[in-house]
Amino acid sequence: MPEREGEPAQMQIGNVAARTELSIKTIRHYDDAGLVTPSARSRGGFRLYTESDVQRLLVIRRMKPLGFTLGEMRELLAALDARADGSADHEIRATAERYVDECHRRAETTCAELRTQLAYAEEFTALLAQP
Repeated sequence: MPEREGEPAQMQIGNVAARTELSIKTIRHYDDAGLVTPSARSRGGFRLYTESDVQRLLVIRRMKPLGFTLGEMRELLAALDARADGSADHEIRATAERYVDECHRRAETTCAELRTQLAYAEEFTALLAQP
């Protein structure tokens, strides 16, 4: 779909799937779950996404291996939006900041656990490679 001057470029779901390395089915699921709503629809009803939508999907993709549930993803995305909204109420932004900090701590802990698991897997792989 050609873009008009001043409007963000729009991509169809197949292009978004390729960019994010998520399946079309997964992207549709995230739409149904209310995590990422396409910015527009084509005349034929096809989902159209902007670069901002792609970035949101990439955040979700990064959260998934860390064990965040869909509900937690939704809450964290809302907190990130509130934190970035300069016009949001101070208390809303403060609450959002606390939740982002909590998620950050959890992500750090999970990353450390995954690094340990990876080290074990690499040790095991090296063991199997020995004659």
